[in-house]
Order: sequence, then structure tokens, then C-alpha cells
Amino acid sequence: METIFSPIFIQDLLISMIRMATPLLLVALGELYSERAGMVNIGLDGLMTIGACIGFIASFATGNPWLGILAGALAGALLNMIYAFSTVTLAAGHTINGMALNILAPGLATFIFRMYFGVTTTLKQGPTIKNFSIPVLSEIPFIGKILFSHSPLTFIGIFLVIFTAWFFAKTKPGLNYMAVGENPRAAETMGINVNQKKYIACMICGALAGVGGAFLTTCYIGAYAEGVVAGRGFIALSAVIFGGWTSWGVLAATLLFGLADAIQLRFQVLYPVIPYQLLAMLPYAATIFALILFSNRSNQPKANGQPYIREGK
Repeated sequence: METIFSPIFIQDLLISMIRMATPLLLVALGELYSERAGMVNIGLDGLMTIGACIGFIASFATGNPWLGILAGALAGALLNMIYAFSTVTLAAGHTINGMALNILAPGLATFIFRMYFGVTTTLKQGPTIKNFSIPVLSEIPFIGKILFSHSPLTFIGIFLVIFTAWFFAKTKPGLNYMAVGENPRAAETMGINVNQKKYIACMICGALAGVGGAFLTTCYIGAYAEGVVAGRGFIALSAVIFGGWTSWGVLAATLLFGLADAIQLRFQVLYPVIPYQLLAMLPYAATIFALILFSNRSNQPKANGQPYIREGK
């Protein structure tokens, strides 16, 4: 037991926690923008999958993982337009269309991957984005590496948390945006283009979910395989609820789930006597318990998940 309480173990654990939380944070922020406009998208796993696949192929083909990140964002945004058209223009149910993405995207990703690489048993390796260390700050003993030496996307995620909190709380466009999720009919009477805001929300959600998926293949493992997302989209969806529909709450929730993921990976190595299947369940069990014990729906947008049909249509 002394091993898990050593400073080196704790430092490595916290570094891993932030790394594991990064894709969850990006995807959860995308879902936060979606739900603030009243769009509950449970198809995050599918959006992450297409982002992971297209991001890896673009990174592999060009040798530039940043182009892979961009390609993943575009792929996620484009795929989510199917959901947007169905739920906004056709006013169809959000849940069924989100599940359709989760069914469509893995099959589409596998088809595209095999069309490009063929059927192969070897794992293709592509370039990855290296960690960035902030000068001076990253050299602070113990906390320097924990807080100031990560993937650039981690720092981008933190910036988006701050920006999102400011946008929704301090800006008129942000307040108008939230009005769409609270009462779209009242928002329309104020001159707000409700459908436009919902489409923008879907584009943001798709792009960030695609980036979250591309992070796995261009920053984390540098390869694509079926099942690489492993349910992270559903964990990100839970993080929005657990985080109370705020960006700071989302950050705290994703760090908690990232910690659970980091713990189970290290415990698989330290305690091989424990069946790894039990340890692999830890992040998902933490998600369930967090939702049961701590979720507070009082902050949920009032019109969340409700199809909106304009008067006279």
C-alpha cells in the first residue's frame, strides 16, 4: 500500500487523470452548448467515433496530426447535421436520432477505414501531437508537471471552459442562446432565430465531439481501432448532467471520471490478482453513482429535448 501513496505515484496518477479527462471535457462542452439550446444529443459516441477515424486517416495521410484534429472536427460537425435536420427542421425525436448516430457512425467509420487501408490485422500507427510544457511553470516541483505539461488540446479545453462560462453569463448573445433552450417560443417573439441557434448548437457539438474522438487517435494512442471510443460519449453526456449544465461543473465532472479511469489502469498493473474486467468497470460505475447521488436537474434547460414547431408551420 505504500506504493499508491508515494509522491511519484500520485503525481503520475493526477497527470493521467487530466489526460484521460481531456477528450471527455471537449465532448461534454460540445454537449453543453447543444443542451443549452435545447438539443439533447445522445449520439456523442457516434460523433466521437467518426472524428477518431477521419482524424486518424487525415493525420496518417498528411503526416500532420493538427490536420487530423481539423478533419475530425469537420467530420463530427457534418455527421451531426443529420441529427440537426431531423430534430430541428423535421421536429423529430431527439433520442431516437441520437441513437441513430451511434448505430450509423461505427459502421461508417469501419467502412471508410477499410476503404483506405484495406482489411488488415496490423495496427496502423500515425503521428501524434506532443505535449506542450509551459516554460518556468512546468518546472515547479510536483505540481508543475501535473498542471502545466500536457497536450495543447488540454489547454484549449481549459480555455473553452473559461470562455463558455463568460459567454453564457456575461454576453447578450450567450443569454439569447440560453433563451432558446429555456423557452424557444418566447425567444422567437423577441426576434431570436430559434432554428438558427439550434443548428449552430449542433455544429458546435459535432465539431467538439469530433475533436474529442480525434484526440484519442492523434494525441493519445496514435492509432485507430474499432471500439476505440469505448463509451466515452455516454460518460461525457453524464458529465453535463452531473456538472449541472455549467462549464465549471463539466470540468469537475470530467476530472472525476478521468480519475476513475486513471485509477483502474494503474490498479490493473499493481494488482493483477483483481480481474481486469472489474477494474475496467470503474469509470462507468463512477458515472452511474455520480448521477444517482449528486445530479441536480434544477439547472436543466426547461425546453431540453423537446421538438420545437414554429407557429403557422
